[in-house]
Amino acid sequence: MSKSFKKILKIVIPLSLGIFLIWYSLSSSTPQERENLWSSIKSANKFWIALSFFLGTISHMSRAYRWKYLLEPMGYKTRFLNRFMAVMVAYLANFGIPRSGEILRGVTLATYEKVPFEKGFGTIISERVADLIILMLVVALALILQTDDLLAYLQDQNIQPLNTFLIFIGAISLGILALNVIKKSTWKPFLKIKSLAKGLLEGMKSIFHMKDKWPFIFHTIFIWSLYVLMFFVIKHSIPETSNVPAGIIMAAFVVGSFAVSATNGGIGVYPVAVGSILYFFGVDKSGAEAFGWISWATQTLVVVVFGGLAFILLPIYNNKK
Repeated sequence: MSKSFKKILKIVIPLSLGIFLIWYSLSSSTPQERENLWSSIKSANKFWIALSFFLGTISHMSRAYRWKYLLEPMGYKTRFLNRFMAVMVAYLANFGIPRSGEILRGVTLATYEKVPFEKGFGTIISERVADLIILMLVVALALILQTDDLLAYLQDQNIQPLNTFLIFIGAISLGILALNVIKKSTWKPFLKIKSLAKGLLEGMKSIFHMKDKWPFIFHTIFIWSLYVLMFFVIKHSIPETSNVPAGIIMAAFVVGSFAVSATNGGIGVYPVAVGSILYFFGVDKSGAEAFGWISWATQTLVVVVFGGLAFILLPIYNNKK
């Protein structure tokens, strides 16, 4: 199988899965349910959608600001706008090829701020570890608020958050071990990638050399608080979910967080997963699905608007510097 064909499959398979889930979700509904879904989306309160859009934007700005705390220990002073635009083009790229955004983010910073790719990418890995820890805390909170029902739903859907966490940590540990082996090796093939490994390790270890640990922790908590808030305020946009308890909304947020990585930008999977758990907890089906679609569309709009602008403005902004 050629490399180009593999790349095509990485795009087509997740996208096809998302489209299939959209079709299946709509085709399995009755005409009346589809009409109710569309009616709920059209009549949604635009104020809460706009507020969610605003909160999402601020969260991405905070992520870009937080990045400097990992870059500065290595001696790199980078501009906020370049970091922000790198973050946004990364999110937009994930709609094409899942997880390709992290690579593009590192490449963007290397291009416009002269931060070696391997070091920049190493800081991104460290970021993801910090984010995963916070996500697990959110999962724990959701379990406390809605223990029995959420566990029943996760089991029904064969979702194992703890296993996911352990696998991720195991993969990171093996990666660090492999990089250390390569770093110390004198085997000729390893020598060619030793500089890359050294840079990755330096970037990943920057989290332990930060002078501003507390601002980094603050922004990490702030980012995820905004993620939850931008999701939570959507419940007020339609009558069917306005009185849903916070525990159920948290449960839907957790399921959505795991679902978003299944396809390109969560296409198909995210709104279906969020809608299904709300329906599982007794929310009217059309309202539950409308909540999922409105939430996904709002988050996607933030990425499309600022990611698209970033692709255009990055060369213009840096040409003037």
